Amino acid sequence: MQTEQGSVDLVEGDVVRVFARAALLAALMGATAFVAIPVAGVPGTLQMLVVFLAGLYLGPVWGPFAIVLYLLAGTLGAPIFSGGNSGLGVVLGPYGGFLLTFPIGAVLIGAIVHRGRDLRDPASVSLPVVVFALVVATTAVYLVGFLWYAWVSEMAVLEAFTVVALPLIPGDLLKMAAAVAIVRSGLIEAT
Repeated sequence: MQTEQGSVDLVEGDVVRVFARAALLAALMGATAFVAIPVAGVPGTLQMLVVFLAGLYLGPVWGPFAIVLYLLAGTLGAPIFSGGNSGLGVVLGPYGGFLLTFPIGAVLIGAIVHRGRDLRDPASVSLPVVVFALVVATTAVYLVGFLWYAWVSEMAVLEAFTVVALPLIPGDLLKMAAAVAIVRSGLIEAT
């Protein structure tokens, strides 16, 4: 029996590095789901902070990839959604709008901060641009999140906003400040 030997093209180091970062952020996304503080019936988690970091550090392509990886694992049964839940029922449930919009938030942050697919050091981006990106992403996640909640729960839109989105604003402002502090600290290497 004869064996054929040939060379294999290696994956570039940059791709491996960014994939590893995406996997790490997906795991962090799952871990932060367990840090839940019930705020007026809404599970307030640290997950928006991970969405912020994914967009800031991984950009508009790999940032959402990390979040989708998390969503896929949770949908397929890994107990990594808030409260240790999993499955398609969670994704299609009352808080599914938030979950499904997390990747869009990462895309928006990445697109605004990096201005394309090439990654830039987020610490080199002006503070107003970074804050603007975080506010745009949060607004998108909230808008879809509370509208989805209203639809699934058959609740009035204003009531859904008051019950679901409004209580989360103070915590997410703190998460924005934390994301900015992390970026400005230089503790995480950008590329």
